[in-house]
Amino acid sequence: MPKPDAPSYYVVIPAHNEEEFLADALESVIKQTVLPKRVVVVNDHSTDGTNNIIDQYAMKYPFIEGVDNRSTDEHLPGSKVVAAFNKGLSLLDDDYDFIVKLDADIVLPEHYFNKIAEVFQSSADIGIAGGYAYEKNNEGDWVLNHPMDKDHIRGAFKAYSRDCIKAMDGLRVAMGWDTVDELLAQYNGFKTAGVSSLKVKHQRPIGAAYNIKARRSQGKAMYLMRYGFFITVIASMKMAVKNRKLRIIRDNLQGYWEAKKNGTPYIVTSQEGEFIRNLRWKRIFSKLF
Repeated sequence: MPKPDAPSYYVVIPAHNEEEFLADALESVIKQTVLPKRVVVVNDHSTDGTNNIIDQYAMKYPFIEGVDNRSTDEHLPGSKVVAAFNKGLSLLDDDYDFIVKLDADIVLPEHYFNKIAEVFQSSADIGIAGGYAYEKNNEGDWVLNHPMDKDHIRGAFKAYSRDCIKAMDGLRVAMGWDTVDELLAQYNGFKTAGVSSLKVKHQRPIGAAYNIKARRSQGKAMYLMRYGFFITVIASMKMAVKNRKLRIIRDNLQGYWEAKKNGTPYIVTSQEGEFIRNLRWKRIFSKLF
């Protein structure tokens, strides 16, 4: 495959109390063989030295800038991180090939974005792309910790083509945003592409800061995505088995029923919801037969 012509891309990094990891993430970005046009680091109500790190890199590298965002200091994945991403996105124009939502605890290989550009160039149907996640085990070795669905891209390092993110009207400010985005991408005719050769280091294990409130929010997200009760039960059982925590089923369903009882507005249309349910049932049956 020929090398793509100078890809144009932006990176947005939400950062809440990321003093321990942010410098590593930024170092991996500035060492890319193809540099981004702009990097926006969103300091989301940090109370540690995160802002100092942002200032240091912004002074040294003109394509890096910081912006403050005020939210709560509670670590609750979902609405908080997407709201911070949207704050960074608001500073950017539409003159890009793809845009990246990158967590502040990620370390990328040097050729990462060059390869991502090649993936997007290979097919206009690809709307979301990313590498595979590796995390340290107890022995200190970096081991694969990617979802069973190899075309699912972890929310910590998602790249979106401009056409895709526009078609699905951006990211949903809710828990489950990194599931519904891929479902809506498919609804709009796009595919996801996981690149196994791109080994991404995730320095903070996924779920390390999750709590019961976060698990209930997962159940709420399933309601908001119009999964319906039975798909929510199946998805919750799968999560419980994977994480070896039976209480996940209880917590998820409690979040689901609370959202239903409160009449919480859905984050997808009825047509999108029907597409999502049909797609979910198709995947469930494909694994049974």
